[in-house]
Amino acid sequence: MRVFVVGGAGYIGSHVCKRLLAAGHRVMVYDNLSSGLQENLRPGAGFVLGDIHDGLRLRAELDAFKPDATIHLAASKAAGESMTDPVKYSYNNLIGSIELIDACVECGVKIFLLSSSAAVYGNPVYLPIDEKHPTEPENYYGFTKLEIERVLAWNSRLRGMRYGALRYFNAAGYDCEGELRGLERNPANLLPVVMETAVGIRPSMTVFGNDYPTPDGTCIRDYIHVDDLARAHVLALEWIEAEKKDLTVNLGTGRGVSVLEMISEAERIVGHPFDWSFGPRREGDSTELYASSAKAKELLGWEAQCSDVNTLLSTTYAAYRANLPDA
Repeated sequence: MRVFVVGGAGYIGSHVCKRLLAAGHRVMVYDNLSSGLQENLRPGAGFVLGDIHDGLRLRAELDAFKPDATIHLAASKAAGESMTDPVKYSYNNLIGSIELIDACVECGVKIFLLSSSAAVYGNPVYLPIDEKHPTEPENYYGFTKLEIERVLAWNSRLRGMRYGALRYFNAAGYDCEGELRGLERNPANLLPVVMETAVGIRPSMTVFGNDYPTPDGTCIRDYIHVDDLARAHVLALEWIEAEKKDLTVNLGTGRGVSVLEMISEAERIVGHPFDWSFGPRREGDSTELYASSAKAKELLGWEAQCSDVNTLLSTTYAAYRANLPDA
């Protein structure tokens, strides 16, 4: 397939591009480099510097490349920030995604794969969360993802572009082969914040809340290695192409890890303690989230292979060490 990867120079996007190329697909990256890095671009992939809000440029590049599929990985993704800056998330995640969807339909793209999120579910009614779970987002980020899933469903029904919505739980880790080392800019997710603190980029970090109804009082999340996520994107595209059906699946491990458990394991891996402290809860954070990925296994033959805590943290530590001045 010819695959147009929007946000392909970013953290997840670069891993997805690596997997697509290894599977024999042709790849064109479209990225404004607001958070992506040129060093993340994979040999063999084309690259266009462009923004999803630039409709003329976007349509010109889609017409030139003539992709069979588009993968959308260009949204803003910090749940906490979405509660304090909803305008940014409306512009990037809602307006930008709709502009991209319209351009793809008009340019004849047959498949659209969305980087969605477990945040569409909100606080769990039951665990593990499967795809039939109620969708009641607790933060504005999750709302934007759910709305774009709904827009895609209507476009499939009315305009014929098939779609996949991959509901990630918590993406983490770095390329197990050590080729991709470009660090995220201004990360907000737990593992990069932990690692920035552990290697001295940050002087300290805050754990948001220690009074949740969990064994150690901190939030519990399902962490999925980015290599496992990347593999799922390739399988999802190939499944949609073969089956001519839409697809919505969870991508997770089926088990949860608390914030304190992650910090403790990080201190073991780096070989020393680092400075952290408790702060108040953050609005929009759910207590506990972990996935059932049985549907992904049934349809795609996919399950997590390298998402154990040690691999998540050790590959992240390797990437950060590689970027230190004395590395």
